[in-house]
Amino acid sequence: MSTSQSADNQCSNSEEASIQLPQKSASISSMDRQQKVRRIILIEGMANLVVLLAKSAIGFTTGSMAIIGDALHSLTDVANNIVAWAVVKHSEKPADKEHPYGHHKFETLAVLGLAVLLVVLAFELAINAIRGSNEVPVTSNFELAVMVGVLMVNIGLASWQRFWANKLDSSILKADAHHTFADVLTTIVVIGGWQLAVNGFPILDKICALGVSGLILYLAYELFKKAAPILVDEYAVDPDQVSKLVLKYEPVEKVSRIRSRWIGNHATLDMIIHVAPDLTTEESHQICDELEDAIEAAFNISDISIHVEPYKD
Repeated sequence: MSTSQSADNQCSNSEEASIQLPQKSASISSMDRQQKVRRIILIEGMANLVVLLAKSAIGFTTGSMAIIGDALHSLTDVANNIVAWAVVKHSEKPADKEHPYGHHKFETLAVLGLAVLLVVLAFELAINAIRGSNEVPVTSNFELAVMVGVLMVNIGLASWQRFWANKLDSSILKADAHHTFADVLTTIVVIGGWQLAVNGFPILDKICALGVSGLILYLAYELFKKAAPILVDEYAVDPDQVSKLVLKYEPVEKVSRIRSRWIGNHATLDMIIHVAPDLTTEESHQICDELEDAIEAAFNISDISIHVEPYKD
């Protein structure tokens, strides 16, 4: 075996050994994080169920198409909470033979599923608004108070979710907070359209329902933008920037490949570097250690794999 081949094997083996202990520590931290995410989703689901029942009762009592559409929106919220809870529980499983990189992308799949649900909801709401009757909805102080109460619940829920989403750095909670914020805007528009319709402008109830539909479509588009790059393995960091950093180290003569991607909220990177063929195993390994430290400091990536090849002119 040549010196460079030995250096390559030593570097790879040492890397695997060196990251085992940190991975174990990160796994414990990740498990605690996922348990908190599941608890938050469960609380949110119970709140959404209460909101769904309130909107449905008011919608059918008043005959407001916009409120009924908003209740349909809340139904998808509850369904999404059930799915999200199950997905997060699954994504916290450690890496196994079939999933060597772990199960973190299941969380991203849930974000994509939420986006699809929003699209279906938007079209369903628009169709119901267009085909619905032109009857003038009714109102009372009690019904208005219930809808304002629903609005206050959604505002509190969205703020609470956003706080924990940022604290736990959870993509699924961030997506859900985005969704709950859409509920807030939706409920404001719905209440406004409903009250204007009651006061002699029935067409405004339908117009508000169509406006809510457009808003929901936009929010779905934003979620697609966040989930798609992760699912199609778009790079997590610009390879040119990584190459520029690596080539600052004199022992590195050439970088022939740099690949990075997102796995949930975590980025991974692998690369091939070329060094002088007369370097010893220990020297090659030292280069790998220095590069890993530099890349982690510059790009916040800790899962790094470096393959060493002998440099040839």
